Amino acid sequence: MLVLGIDTSCDDTGVGLVRDGRVVANKVASQTLLHQQYGGVVPELASREHTQVIDGLLEQALTEAGIGLRDLDLIAATRGPGLIGALLVGYTYAKGLALALKRPFVGVHHLEGHLYAALAEHPEVEPPFLALIASGGHSHLFRVTAWGQYELLGATMDDAAGEAFDKVARLLGLGYPGGPEIEKLAAQGDPEAVPFSVPLQGHSQYAFSFSGLKTAALRAAEKGFDRADIAAGFQRVVVEHLAAVVLRAARDTGLQTLLVTGGVAQNRALRERLEHAGLKLLFPPRGMATDNGAMIALAAWRRWDGRGDALSLPAAAYLPLA
Repeated sequence: MLVLGIDTSCDDTGVGLVRDGRVVANKVASQTLLHQQYGGVVPELASREHTQVIDGLLEQALTEAGIGLRDLDLIAATRGPGLIGALLVGYTYAKGLALALKRPFVGVHHLEGHLYAALAEHPEVEPPFLALIASGGHSHLFRVTAWGQYELLGATMDDAAGEAFDKVARLLGLGYPGGPEIEKLAAQGDPEAVPFSVPLQGHSQYAFSFSGLKTAALRAAEKGFDRADIAAGFQRVVVEHLAAVVLRAARDTGLQTLLVTGGVAQNRALRERLEHAGLKLLFPPRGMATDNGAMIALAAWRRWDGRGDALSLPAAAYLPLA
């Protein structure tokens, strides 16, 4: 089965092709330069850019895979959550293709796509396991009991981890996206120089919170602490907070396998901290940790039961997975 997956949930346009569970093309058009001057994503600009590049991106993916449109068996796109204007570009584009080609259509949950991205690197993986999705828009910890069966153990109470990286990078005068910029600057700093506190210490549940760290970074900058030391300390505490919650969940559930995905999953300090914890770690390939179309195609391929979704199924900006 040959599946086309499209993701336009935020600021990257993703088009991917999966044949029988194997990724044969994964093309992503980044909008980083477009939004960099604003320090974050401007929804209207993101939507317009998706419309400009999606045709060419699909052509590139088809050429790379050596196939034509009529070779497709199933067409899938991100239904939500995300920026509604951006979502609608890819979602309606995919529906139009499905209608024109007389192919079934599947609307995929964006977070479920992130979970299925692990299949590209670990096709043998089977639940149960824990899954941490940490990105610019999401910080969620799930218990995956079976494919399609998810229990939300905890989520952020305020900012997402990646969002906090972006905001602290901006106050330090760094570029966008903030995660790689802070990671680069942190390598030059002392992670213990600024007295940051790990959020929610003593908390028995699995929630995350990053807004207090953002404020602490602002106060440190106002007091004249070195930028590299602020970056190093901030990164250290974010990593420790994420790891502490995950390890508590692993202890309480008895699950020792952890899937980590989303843009923050690419942070080397986080990977090293989790590796030292002794868990069995599953990461998607580097090009699939962030938003992409191949993960949507993988999710649709794995979920396919012979029944597509109605073309009347709407996109949704807010769409809980569990």
